[in-house]
Amino acid sequence: MENVIKPQNQGTKRLFKNPVLEKLTRTHISVPLVIFFVYATALLYWSITHTSLSPVTTVVMFLLGMFSWTLVEYIVHRYLFHMAAHTEKRTKLQYTLHGVHHEFPKDKERLAMPPIVSITVATLLLLLFRLILGDLAFSFLPGFLVGYAAYLSVHYMIHSFQPPKNILKILWVNHSVHHYKNGEEVFGVSSPLWDYVFGTMKKHQ
Repeated sequence: MENVIKPQNQGTKRLFKNPVLEKLTRTHISVPLVIFFVYATALLYWSITHTSLSPVTTVVMFLLGMFSWTLVEYIVHRYLFHMAAHTEKRTKLQYTLHGVHHEFPKDKERLAMPPIVSITVATLLLLLFRLILGDLAFSFLPGFLVGYAAYLSVHYMIHSFQPPKNILKILWVNHSVHHYKNGEEVFGVSSPLWDYVFGTMKKHQ
């Protein structure tokens, strides 16, 4: 996404004329967080009661799931949310997915996916990881979802509260660079790791 959208600190924007579709683009941050934590807990319970995975394997796969999320977060943000909009349809899709957030970064109702999308994505991931990982999916996916929930929490706090006076302040600083200085740098929100790996950390740091 080119750096052409001027951020507005306040306000919101209607995306769809249809009130139902418009409502589906908005959600309170607590809703997807509850969904992902409940989903993750249910999967871990299933793993403990219906698989033969050892406690060590379960913990390792859970942590691997959390770590894997940070890479997916970076890739999705950089290549999907900031896709090159060569056509009118791609421009509209990009704006609906993410451009509106850059224009109205303080709109708290558009800082997370709506519930129906959250449930759908979690279920599709379960089917995909089950196909690839077998029973390991029941400990890997909970970590992945908790990582996702952590990202949502961090993203919400960055846009809603003043930065803390501790090491976490760097997350606020990095995301502010992405929103207000250069939208083609600093794609990691919950972690700056992959920006350093792929060379998209802000050049003036």
